Amino acid sequence: MEGILLEAETGDFLGKHRGFWFYTIGQRQGLRLPGGPWYVVAKDAENNVIFVSRNYFSLDKKRRSFHVSSLKWILCAPPEDPEKLQCKVRHGPKFYDCHIEIVKGNLYKENEHQILGETAQEIAIVRLSEDDQGLAAGQYVAFYKGNICLGSGIIIDSWGDHNFPVCSKALEIARMKDKSELREPVKIKNLSDNNSKMKPNNGKIISEVEDLNSTNFLSN
Repeated sequence: MEGILLEAETGDFLGKHRGFWFYTIGQRQGLRLPGGPWYVVAKDAENNVIFVSRNYFSLDKKRRSFHVSSLKWILCAPPEDPEKLQCKVRHGPKFYDCHIEIVKGNLYKENEHQILGETAQEIAIVRLSEDDQGLAAGQYVAFYKGNICLGSGIIIDSWGDHNFPVCSKALEIARMKDKSELREPVKIKNLSDNNSKMKPNNGKIISEVEDLNSTNFLSN
C-alpha cells in the first residue's frame, strides 16, 4: 500500500513510496527522489511511513562485525572451516574476506533485550577483513568458499546497534491520521545547491537550509 516519505532530520514531506515492505534500512535504490543520494534510515510500520536521509552513509557508520540470523546452509550445516570464508552484502559486486562464529540465539542480545523468536536459532557473528559503511538490519548476506556459495542469512543489528535519530516533527507527521493535509511534497534541490530545499510560501518560493543543531532529535 502506498505511503509517504519523510526526511528524518526535518519532517519534510518528500513524496510517496510504493509499499512499506519494498524497503530495507540502508536502501538507496527505488526511492525516486532527486538531489540524492537518499537512504532509508527508519520505518514506521503502523503508520506506513518511510523516513529517509542524505546523512546515512558517513564515516561514523563504518564497522566490520555484525550478527546474522535466519541462516540457510546449502549442505544443511555451517562450514567446517569458518575462518577463511568470503561474503557478499547487499547487491553490489564486492566480496569481503571474513570469518564467522556460530552461537545459539539465546546468547545474542541487542540493546539489552533478547531478540524475540531467535532463541531456538543459530546466530552467526561475522567479522569482515575491512570496514563497510552500509551495513544495516534486514540486508541479506551470502557466504562463499572461493566460487562456491555455502549459504546465506539476514543481518539483525543496525549500525552501532542504535536507531537513526528521527526528529519529533517527523514522528508527529507520521502519526497524522489524514495525510492528505500534507498537500504537495517540497521541491528538493540538489546537494550542490547548498543542501537546500524549495518550499512554496504564499505564492513565493523561499530557500530553506535546516540547522541540524537546533532540531529536537528523538530515537525511533
